[in-house]
Amino acid sequence: MNWLLVVLGAMVGAPLRYLTDRAVQARHDTVFPWGTFAVNVAGCAVLGLLAGAATEGAASSHVQLLLGTGLCGALTTYSTFSYETLRLAEDGARFYAAANIVGSLAAGLGSAFFGATLAQAIWG
Repeated sequence: MNWLLVVLGAMVGAPLRYLTDRAVQARHDTVFPWGTFAVNVAGCAVLGLLAGAATEGAASSHVQLLLGTGLCGALTTYSTFSYETLRLAEDGARFYAAANIVGSLAAGLGSAFFGATLAQAIWG
C-alpha cells in the first residue's frame, strides 16, 4: 500500500512540475530558471505545511507518503537546479548562477518555514 501512495503522488507531481515549469518559464524572457525555482519553492512550502501538520498530529503517515514523498518528491528537483546553475556559470552568467543558489536556498527555507508556521496556526 505504501509504494502505491508514493506512485500516485508522483503521478500528479511529475506532470505538475513539467507543466508549471513550462508555464512559468514561458512568461520570462531571461536565462534565469524561474520555472525550476517556482516548483522548488512551492514544493518546499507544501512539504513545510505537511511536516507541520504531521507534528501537530493532523497528517497520517499515508498522507505523508502520498504528498511528501510522492507529490513533493516528483514536483521538486535538486538535479535540475544543479544542472541549470552549472549551465549558467559555464555560459558566463555567474551572477544568475549565484542568484539561483542564494535565492533558491533562502526562498526554499523561507517557504518551508512559512508552511510549517501555517500548519501550526491551523492545527496547533
